[in-house]
Amino acid sequence: MNRGMAKLCAVGSATLFATGIVVGCGGNSGTDSNQVTITYWQYTFPSKVTEMKKLIQAFEKQNPDIKVVEQDFPYDQYNQKVTAAMHAGKGPDVLNLYYGWIPQYVKQGYLQPIPQDFMSTVDIKNYYIPMVQTSAVDGKYYALPTAVRTLALFYNKDLFQKAGLDPNKPPTTWDELIQDAKKMTITNSNGQFQQEGFAWDVSGQGYHTFEEILLRQFGVTPFSEDGKQVLWDASPNGLAAFQYWTDMETQDKIGSDSFLSAYNTAFEAGKAGMMIDGSFDIAAVKKAAKFDWGVTTIPVLKPGGVQSNFGSFWVNGIAKGVTGKKLEASEKFLKFLISEDTEKDWLQNVGELPAAKSLSNDSSIVSDPIYGPFVKGLQSAHATFFVNETQERQDMIDAVSKINLQHADVKQTFANLVKQEQTIRDQYFNKP
Repeated sequence: MNRGMAKLCAVGSATLFATGIVVGCGGNSGTDSNQVTITYWQYTFPSKVTEMKKLIQAFEKQNPDIKVVEQDFPYDQYNQKVTAAMHAGKGPDVLNLYYGWIPQYVKQGYLQPIPQDFMSTVDIKNYYIPMVQTSAVDGKYYALPTAVRTLALFYNKDLFQKAGLDPNKPPTTWDELIQDAKKMTITNSNGQFQQEGFAWDVSGQGYHTFEEILLRQFGVTPFSEDGKQVLWDASPNGLAAFQYWTDMETQDKIGSDSFLSAYNTAFEAGKAGMMIDGSFDIAAVKKAAKFDWGVTTIPVLKPGGVQSNFGSFWVNGIAKGVTGKKLEASEKFLKFLISEDTEKDWLQNVGELPAAKSLSNDSSIVSDPIYGPFVKGLQSAHATFFVNETQERQDMIDAVSKINLQHADVKQTFANLVKQEQTIRDQYFNKP
């Protein structure tokens, strides 16, 4: 048995990805004296933290010779924590990160490649849905996901009904969304929102809605195939998409990025008629919402028009410098985290979709009224190849802020934004 097959023992009885061979393994009989301890870092997202702690208990039960110490940190501090720890030589053995951060983590030397005898490039392509291939850097994979995410439209059926709208007929086009949202928007005498029809935002999923949904629906491919060129302004349609998107806040006035601190906070409080969010927020909505709600697919420009969605995922990788028994233990843990059993459990408790290709057509998931629209979104989902996700997002936030607060010219702001995004890519690809 080679090392890659041996690592499958971590999940008890698992399927060898490329061949379908079932591998049966006996339990370990380690003792405290030879127990290996590894650390796992993730950012603080309640449902994920709870799920991971439960998974760690299951993994340790199957592997008593391995102890996993979990630590989580606030999202806005996470990258800084990783950077400081890595520089001090006290970083985690296995770490969770957004796929858009991988290029920067690789450049900074934080990750080691996935060994070919652990899971080959061919095996990865065969096991995962195509979107995951976006995470490869120069043909190599440095981290692997447990789950993937797409976007869908959440809508408040109670607010639809109060506004005289059919609660069972959510909008299917963007124009319909805007018109429905206007009927659910309530402002005071000063024009301040009391209730927004659509939880418009830029710092959350709105950024991706523009980049991977509206641009493509307007006929614009956001980036060149090699990821080096920003093509937002390759035709006038790019500016048209940007104008249409920003007009939702500035002209249509159906929602604001600043209302109730966050788009999902507004929706969960029953103060927004609709929002676009990922499947990862299903658990939070179920817990917080005191109203009847539903989920539907992302709108299109015109009936029968181009469907597009943004796909994303968080991945788990092994830190560079981890060797010996810690490396073996880390690989076992990683194999456990990407198993089909873990992916199914993750769906039920976190709400993110299985990343394994074999589970993407699971009838029980596809037909579900809540999960179904997200699974359907996988068919047209694009995962952006980021080179510096943090800065790319911040540039977009700053550009929209100039339009909203300083009344900057939309055309000029868009032109400047494209130049900034191109500069980020030039700096990444031109530096060793």
